[in-house]
Amino acid sequence: MFDYETLRVIWWALLGALLIGFALMDGFDFGIAALLRVLGRDEDERRVLLETIEPTWEGNQVWFVLGGGASFAAWPLLYATAFSGMYFALALVLLAFILRPVGFNFRGKMHDPRWRDLWDWVLVGSGVVVMLVSGVGFGNLFLGLPFRFDGDLRMSWQGGFFDLLHPFALLAGLVSVAMLLTHGACWAALKADHAVAARAVRVARVAALAYAVLYVLAGIWLAYGVPGYAVVGPVVADGVANPLYKQVAVGGSWFAGYLLHPWFWIAPVLALVGAVQVQWQVGRRGLGGFLGSGAMVAGTILSNGFALFPFLLPSSLDPRSSLTIWDASSSRATLLLMLAATAVFLPLIVLYTGWVYRVMRGRVTLEHVRGNGHGY
Repeated sequence: MFDYETLRVIWWALLGALLIGFALMDGFDFGIAALLRVLGRDEDERRVLLETIEPTWEGNQVWFVLGGGASFAAWPLLYATAFSGMYFALALVLLAFILRPVGFNFRGKMHDPRWRDLWDWVLVGSGVVVMLVSGVGFGNLFLGLPFRFDGDLRMSWQGGFFDLLHPFALLAGLVSVAMLLTHGACWAALKADHAVAARAVRVARVAALAYAVLYVLAGIWLAYGVPGYAVVGPVVADGVANPLYKQVAVGGSWFAGYLLHPWFWIAPVLALVGAVQVQWQVGRRGLGGFLGSGAMVAGTILSNGFALFPFLLPSSLDPRSSLTIWDASSSRATLLLMLAATAVFLPLIVLYTGWVYRVMRGRVTLEHVRGNGHGY
């Protein structure tokens, strides 16, 4: 049976897998929403775009629920600290999640163009907010967040929402926006009517190029302008979950792990190769372009996770209070029970999702939309 140290590493990997699943599956939904008024020139074209995600967007949110549930149960200190300190930012993301289904359901209730325009812009805003705020949040992980624990593990936080808007964090937010706009445009190129798809191809190529430039700039800034964190002294990988039982030094490089484990470089290479594949394959027959944008998403999240390892939530106020995979987890029994449940249900979710997408394969055409009345 797995020991405590191994379980912690497994759940760190599973948390990353769930984040990738969320970004892959919900990412193109938000990308489509954000591009609704760019790719859709009239009401019929916008309905085409919405119907490319209509059968699956609710199911895609399972990955968001899984990620939140896994954080709550496997990493309670991470969940409590992040939600307490970044409450306004996370509330903004949740508001965007709430408004999206309202926009989908309400825009078709009236045929007045002004009514539909209103809900179109709600959808656009919800997509942009989630993409931008998520990226800004990731950027702040590397800068360190202003929290600390006292001797009784009571957390205190200094600063507010606008303190999160550091230039590096905003750059990370732009990387996220460009990445998921590419993902959404690639989905539209694959699934939408050819008239809309041709427009999506052009948008995907521009967004992928912007992503590659911004991603490289963020990597350079991270290497030379953002101090890294490192655990110094002995690491008790199978001990009690108390972040104050370690020492942390600040001033090294976030890429130190890449020097120790050269195979980490697979992640940023995957991200950039995915951007190149989008340029080459989007709009051609098959899944090539969409797989390329998926590689961008997976490579970006993996490269962030590898750079942060073993940190989950670094602290800028008291580096010793930083949360790592060794001192922020639930008990061994909890992790083991959750792993058993995950081994049963996660494959079922993946298989069911694959079956749904197979059933719903094919393009949504303008003829189909026009033949189905007003709908959305």
